[in-house]
Amino acid sequence: MQIVELVKANAPITGEQIAELLGLSRPTLRSDLALLVMLGLVDAKPKVGYTPGSAVTPGAIAAGQLQSMKIKDVQSMPVVVREHSSVHDAVVALFLENVGSLIAVDDDGCLSGIISRKDLLKFTLGNANVAAMPVSMVMTREPNVIHVTPEDSVFEAASKMIHHQIDSLPVVVESKCEPIQGRKRYDVVGRVTKTIMTKVLLDLAVRR
Repeated sequence: MQIVELVKANAPITGEQIAELLGLSRPTLRSDLALLVMLGLVDAKPKVGYTPGSAVTPGAIAAGQLQSMKIKDVQSMPVVVREHSSVHDAVVALFLENVGSLIAVDDDGCLSGIISRKDLLKFTLGNANVAAMPVSMVMTREPNVIHVTPEDSVFEAASKMIHHQIDSLPVVVESKCEPIQGRKRYDVVGRVTKTIMTKVLLDLAVRR
């Protein structure tokens, strides 16, 4: 919600000015600004810039509800594999669990990476001898995994999904395991997906 506060304090303000204040590029902010406009939290005026959202729109009401709703209220069980599991086992798990990604954990059970269908497809196409290789060769490794905590808002999770163009997020809590190279480690306690987000939005629409 830092963008909303910047708009309130500096309106009217252009996307370029917002990006400069946040130290980001304009393309990086495009999806976030589009979401905020859609929800009515900010208005976009041609040749003027961004201004605070006007009145109380259905989108603004929904945004407020999404901000008050916590991830722990909507998360589902994580689908987890060990980082030493084979690519073959990962493919089987994807189909058996009917999910779009798997969360990889290390020997201590801490988050070590995430593997998507696209990762496995790119890795296996034209490679007949990869089935026995470990998923650690395929996955996106921590600390490059985008995640949320149970106390984060549903709105924040939706923003991360749109901003990073990903379909799901691991839900984590800080682990008591020994840090590695000074980095915190995380226990996986759930996952949140685009399907869950869609159900949440439909729920809100029905309630109104």
